[in-house]
Amino acid sequence: MKDFPDLNMLDILCPMHLVVRNDGRIAHVGPTVQKLRPDATWVGTNFFDHFEVKRPKSAQSIIDMRQKAGSKIHLALNGDPSSDLKAVLVARSGTGDDVVINLSFGISILDGVRTYGLSNADFAATDLAIEMLYLIEAKSAAMDSSRQLNLKLQGAKIAAEEQAFTDTLTGLKNRRAMDHVLARLVSRKVGFAVMQIDLDYFKAVNDTLGHAAGDHVLQAVAQIMVEETRAADTIARVGGDEFTLILPEIEAEETLLNVGERLIERLEKPIFFQGNECRISASIGTVWIRENQSVVPKDILSDADIALYQSKNAGRARQTIFDGRRRPLVI
Repeated sequence: MKDFPDLNMLDILCPMHLVVRNDGRIAHVGPTVQKLRPDATWVGTNFFDHFEVKRPKSAQSIIDMRQKAGSKIHLALNGDPSSDLKAVLVARSGTGDDVVINLSFGISILDGVRTYGLSNADFAATDLAIEMLYLIEAKSAAMDSSRQLNLKLQGAKIAAEEQAFTDTLTGLKNRRAMDHVLARLVSRKVGFAVMQIDLDYFKAVNDTLGHAAGDHVLQAVAQIMVEETRAADTIARVGGDEFTLILPEIEAEETLLNVGERLIERLEKPIFFQGNECRISASIGTVWIRENQSVVPKDILSDADIALYQSKNAGRARQTIFDGRRRPLVI
């Protein structure tokens, strides 16, 4: 060992080194190598008890490895085939002397640092691997910040889109959302029904009790409509006291009549605001579109309006089904 640099010097300059004798016995390990297997006995044990030579396969002894002096050798820790270490061997002249094997994680440094709990103190001060580690961590932090920002922007976009389709007073869909749903159903040529609902006597509530009472009534009406329809149905407030229901997959006219009856019955019950009774009712006009029927959204809404005003003209608190022959049927 006399021609080798001082071992303390090697520990500083090459903390990931081993001094190995020709017979494979380890004479010394650097402090970082010791951390790879902190509970293992290194000195006096065989090099190949700790490491497997992955490439070149021909180097299966220290004598073989001496033939590759100065070239890169690929190693793995025994029992951990996924570990990836690079090594360079330096030998003294002659055939019976010791060798120094210096290790590196190469591009796997990030995995090595995380797996073995290493820090910058475990590498030589001039080792560029540490600078690479800082770059990797900085890139990772930047990408994480970018992901977080993208998630926030995506959340803000979703919230903005949801707000654009929502009636702020009632929490129901608005006319824009209703138009979107209606256009989609028409393009798919599926069966569905459209109910136009107008609140009777709502203006009297606003005129006598004020807009706060009117807002309270609209919110109560919205809740009733949610309770009397399915999750798949679309409920939209499209005007001051005007609502539109879109009901997909309707199999029978009786279904529509039952929905209309329940809504009219519940909306005729008084709604209380600050101890005052608010009395309204509802007039309904319905259009039922069958599967594969070619229709235009504006014509559907126009027919539903015709049916709605037929209900109002017939005395209010009624529903009218508009049939395919453009003849409203008041019920």
